[in-house]
Amino acid sequence: MNEIVLASRNPNKIHELRELLSIPDLRVLSTTDFSELEEVEEDAVTLEGNALKKAKYVAMVTGLPSLADDTGLEVVALNGAPGVYSARYAGEQASYDDNVEKLLSEMTQMNVRNAQFRTVVAFVDADKQWLFEGVCTGQISRYRKGAEGFGYDPIFVPDGFEQSFAEMDAKQKNSISHRGLAMKKAVIFLQDWL
Repeated sequence: MNEIVLASRNPNKIHELRELLSIPDLRVLSTTDFSELEEVEEDAVTLEGNALKKAKYVAMVTGLPSLADDTGLEVVALNGAPGVYSARYAGEQASYDDNVEKLLSEMTQMNVRNAQFRTVVAFVDADKQWLFEGVCTGQISRYRKGAEGFGYDPIFVPDGFEQSFAEMDAKQKNSISHRGLAMKKAVIFLQDWL
């Protein structure tokens, strides 16, 4: 059986990625399965840079192929912010709620609420690397809606829908989300790679 390692410690992300990576004969591990792995500082200025940094490090230390992603919420009225800083928008130790509150407070007076979620998935196998991107456009709601998902899901309403990501079940969200779209490309690649 082939093995890959998800370069993440985020339990929400690991769960979502494992659901998206349901490929026969593929065992999906995560960084939590390797005590020797240290936290990778996401200090690159692009999503691509952070995803590659994490995947390269995990592949180097474990000797196994690694898959990592980085995701940013890019808000038009905020000139693309929070972008690469989405996970730490309200500070280094910020919670999901802290980040959502900061974003909502900054947009209180704004009527243009267009935004997009963008995910870059990096797959590293030995000295080879591949990138896959997924984008989901939508709007930032004025208040939280729903209790599913994580991160900015309660305030992101994808184009063509009335519900936020946090009001959707995992199957519906994964079929249209930025991460779901990037992972579909990665899965097609991985099926050939296996």
